[in-house]
Amino acid sequence: MTSISRIPPVIENDEFDLLGMLQSIWRQKHVIAGSALIFGMLGAFYAHIITPEYEVSTLLRPAALNELDALNRSGVYSLPPGDALIRVGAALDSYETRLGYFRSNPALRDAFTRPEYTAEQAFENFNHNALKLVQPDPKKADLLSAYIGFEMRYPQGVIGHDVLNGLVQYAIENERRQISDDLKVIVINRLNEVDAKLAAARADYDAKKEGRIAELLEKDSLKRALLQDELRALRVQLKLQREDRISQLDEAISIARSLGFKKPSTPSSMSTNDAGYVIRNEVSNQQLPLYFMGTDALEAERQALRKRGSDDFADPRVAQIRKEILLLSSNREVEMLRKRENEELFLKGVEALRAERTRLESISTDMSHLHLVSIDRLAVEPVVPVKPKKLLLVALGVILGGLIGLFLALLRNSLTMRKQHHVQVAPLPHIMGTDTQPSLHRR
Repeated sequence: MTSISRIPPVIENDEFDLLGMLQSIWRQKHVIAGSALIFGMLGAFYAHIITPEYEVSTLLRPAALNELDALNRSGVYSLPPGDALIRVGAALDSYETRLGYFRSNPALRDAFTRPEYTAEQAFENFNHNALKLVQPDPKKADLLSAYIGFEMRYPQGVIGHDVLNGLVQYAIENERRQISDDLKVIVINRLNEVDAKLAAARADYDAKKEGRIAELLEKDSLKRALLQDELRALRVQLKLQREDRISQLDEAISIARSLGFKKPSTPSSMSTNDAGYVIRNEVSNQQLPLYFMGTDALEAERQALRKRGSDDFADPRVAQIRKEILLLSSNREVEMLRKRENEELFLKGVEALRAERTRLESISTDMSHLHLVSIDRLAVEPVVPVKPKKLLLVALGVILGGLIGLFLALLRNSLTMRKQHHVQVAPLPHIMGTDTQPSLHRR
């Protein structure tokens, strides 16, 4: 019988052999180093062939108060520095502004256009991937900390700092133009409003002047009509008085003829007896009867009255009336009102409107030199690209290659250990079979 102690023991060790694994990895260090070197070279090659990308930025802050003082003191347009900064920021973030600048810059279009891109797709590539607007926290924003940052990432071959600075100037110019147009419209509207008020004042003046002229002419016409009526009545009165006088003369002539008075006479000549009575009568009664004048005088007067063509001279009022009618033939006040050349001088209550119009006309709408924002930092040409980071790519390639090499080393070590294990276990059944059979035979 063969002792079982002669059978080589099969040692099974399931514990992890760290030292053996490290020794195996060290023996395969050339595999790890080669993998790291290959992937490092691939990283360097990728970093070399990829198109570099650069990044530039600019910083805008609110303009000084004195820069916008002239515009704000105009009284028709108000634009604080903070609002001006917000307007420029909104313009920079505007799709229309970016599209207009993109179309006006052929070099920029060529840089972002690919063979498979349309013009719209090229602009979308520029708008969404290249530009970025940076703003401060709204909770902490004030005039001192307010700013607007603008960044642009671009491929090699583009003069990025000129493009970004040009875009900022393009947006500022657009805003200046918009402010100038707004200011022109506001000033024109204010001028139209003032002109409308002045036109209303002129219309009111014209109406009052025409009313005054009509009132004066009507008054003169009324007075002239009254004087003419008075003159006609007075002439009729004088004619009647003349006819009455003629009738009186006819009666007196008849009496004088009957008494035989041919020449003027007195009552004393009629009686010489009662001298005292006659004297008393002559003293107490100065007006003698008309027939005492005698027929010669009375007939001469009657003849003259019958030949009279006009009685106007008989009453001085006729001459006065004719004088007043002549004066009424022209109204000097009406003539002066109609001969006014510069009627603007006679408008009342329009001094403030004229001053406002002069002030509005003096407002300059040229905003080409208006400083809307302060460019705190201009975009400058970058020294190194932001993409790719060559050292980082090489380092990542080396690390990745080293990890892959380590994995291969571990895999190789694992396969080797498994193979050795199978070699040690496989002969065991044959040995046991050959040793046990003699033992059984002896028994």
